[in-house]
Amino acid sequence: MSEQVFRLPDLGEGLTEAEIIEWQVAEGDEVVVDQHVVVVETAKATVEVPCPYAGTVHTLHGAVGDVVEVGKPLISVAGDATASPQPPTADEPVADELAGAGQYREEEQAGSGAVLVGYGTAEGPRRRRRGRRTPAAAGSGSAATVSEAPGAPNGGRVPAQPGAVRVISPIVRRLAREHGVELAALADAAPGGIVRRSQVEDAVRANTRAGAPRATGDDLRIPLRGIRKTIADKLTTSRREIPDATTWVDVDATGLMDAKDALRALRPEAGIGVLALVARITIAGLSRYPDLNASVDVDRAEIVRHGRIHLGFAAQSPRGLVVPVIHDAHERSTSELAAALRDLTERAREGTLSPAELSGGTFTLNNYGVFGVDGSTPIINHPEAAMLGIGRITDKPWAHEGTLALRKVTQLSFTFDHRVCDGGVAGGFLRFVADCVEAPTTLLAEL
Repeated sequence: MSEQVFRLPDLGEGLTEAEIIEWQVAEGDEVVVDQHVVVVETAKATVEVPCPYAGTVHTLHGAVGDVVEVGKPLISVAGDATASPQPPTADEPVADELAGAGQYREEEQAGSGAVLVGYGTAEGPRRRRRGRRTPAAAGSGSAATVSEAPGAPNGGRVPAQPGAVRVISPIVRRLAREHGVELAALADAAPGGIVRRSQVEDAVRANTRAGAPRATGDDLRIPLRGIRKTIADKLTTSRREIPDATTWVDVDATGLMDAKDALRALRPEAGIGVLALVARITIAGLSRYPDLNASVDVDRAEIVRHGRIHLGFAAQSPRGLVVPVIHDAHERSTSELAAALRDLTERAREGTLSPAELSGGTFTLNNYGVFGVDGSTPIINHPEAAMLGIGRITDKPWAHEGTLALRKVTQLSFTFDHRVCDGGVAGGFLRFVADCVEAPTTLLAEL
């Protein structure tokens, strides 16, 4: 019998620490190779971490809410070593990127199915295998899986922890915990026994109605951790380093709405919406005004004009504001942009975006119209050089073809780093976008 210490692996994207959100095992539990043992939250994603060892959980090195540095002990497992790790060193990362909740690298360096660099089984056949969907997950479209491991009982399936309430994703547990919702109370009414985010949100609203008005008089201190800390740091850096300026224009978006309706009728399966069309227009505008697809290298006193367009867009999630990125957006069709926007938005709400999908943007699109507001002067997503915003599209009286008519009107606002360009470039870009919104056929000259 020996004790194996599993350390917090390198989660990629330069992340150096993670907060423990939920232990999925307890001391004394039996675990198998590749079983998810803990949910952690980094500055960019919520991740279920698999353990490369089998045996009995001897020690959990940390409590829920603790922040653990990469390379520090996470869990100790006592038993015959199913996996033979190569201990991490200071110069060698212990893992490649763990992407999203429960998605991780499948490169087989040994018999383990969820190998982390520096860990893995020393014996056993080299093969690739995929986790199998549970029946409930398959029916709901969830990406939840049941892990399998070589030599594990019950056909290699990792059983659910006794008494544990099944949820659709780790973010559901976090949402319930933050609002004091008992998951067990919702389980009986949950389809297939799996509690979903919508049920937790309904319970939160019900509790709010029942408790209002209520004032305790006590201050509430909320630790600035995870994504909230990342957002705070990035916005502070942006405001401190970037001399930004904002310009805006009201536009007649009736033509844009007509184009959206026509595309929906022609290609209903593509689901092309307003944001996809604005993204298409934005990409064309950046191709014409490449100064804005840039960043500033302060250390080298250089403006870096990026050769590829990685389009980020602001999305609200249970963890706060995130900016998923459509990499190489300039190479995608409008239908492909629409599909990417839907996919990334859905996974942002579920909390399953990988760190790579939240990094590397060169320009950000912000649709604050979804909040029912007309305009905004947002803080630039550092280290980018500009952000385009679109407000709500609403009926307003508008001078059209010499008469006063009721038209679909919106406001476009453009915030830019004055170091990369002057007002002429910024105004030219915004005017180009406005012209395309008013007459989408203008895009044909750019394609």
